Parts: sequence; C-alpha cells; structure tokens
Amino acid sequence: MGESVTDYGWELSTAVVLFHEAIARRLGLNAAEHKALGLIMRAGPLPTGALAPELGVGVSAVTGIVDRLEQAGYVRREPDPSDRRRVLVVADPSRAPDLTGIFADLSREMNAFMSRYDERQMATVVDYIENTVRVLRSQTARLTGEGSNGPDRPR
Repeated sequence: MGESVTDYGWELSTAVVLFHEAIARRLGLNAAEHKALGLIMRAGPLPTGALAPELGVGVSAVTGIVDRLEQAGYVRREPDPSDRRRVLVVADPSRAPDLTGIFADLSREMNAFMSRYDERQMATVVDYIENTVRVLRSQTARLTGEGSNGPDRPR
C-alpha cells in the first residue's frame, strides 16, 4: 500500500466532485444547481432560505439558483400550506427519471463491489464515512465562520 489514506481520500473527493459535475452538465445545470436539486429531492419541499446554509451561499444566490432550476423545469415554487406568506421549493416528480437512470448505474456498480464486505467490515466503512462527514462539516463551519469562534482568518 504505497499511498496513504489521505491520498486515497483526496482521490475519492476528486472523483465525487467530478462525477457530480458530469451529472450537472448532463442535466444542463451547474454544480450549485445540481446540489440544490439534490437537497430538495432528498429533503422534500423547502423554503428558499433553508437552502442557503446547506449550499454555503447567501439567500440572494439561492434565489437565482432556484430561478434557474424552475426555468429548467426541475422545481416549482408553491405556497406553504402552513404559512401562505412563505413559499416552498418543490421538486417536479416528472423530472425524477432524468436522475434515476444516472444513479441506477451507480447503485448497481457500488452494490456489486460492496457485497463482498461482511457486516463487520461494512460497519467500519460506515464509521469511517460518518466521521469523515462530521469532520468535513466541522471544518466547513470553521472556514465559513459558522463555528463558535467565527472565521479563522490569517492576521
């Protein structure tokens, strides 16, 4: 094993970013629009403002992202049934097949190689992923000034 875990982590990170950029291009979206669409599809209807912290951008940037997703037919804005003053962003289910085919191939390949791991090995993989996500979220918050100590800027 000539490469370190850090080297493999970097390769994984790069591969994931490039994969999602390729999906975005296939759908006629940019990376931020694709990320927003994924969040909306996973979380269900969301107010526009709820997307901002998840995407790491301001509310005005989210408005533009949602505008473009709406123009492309991937989402629509609907009144919030619990608060008519608020608008929810809802994924258009008729466009779901655009993503289903892409992710079906990925799932098939991932499941094929993951099936060789036993329950204990999978628990280790899950632990690694969960902790990697935790560390990345913590570091993202630190870099964006959302942590308890504010932004960590050079002086």
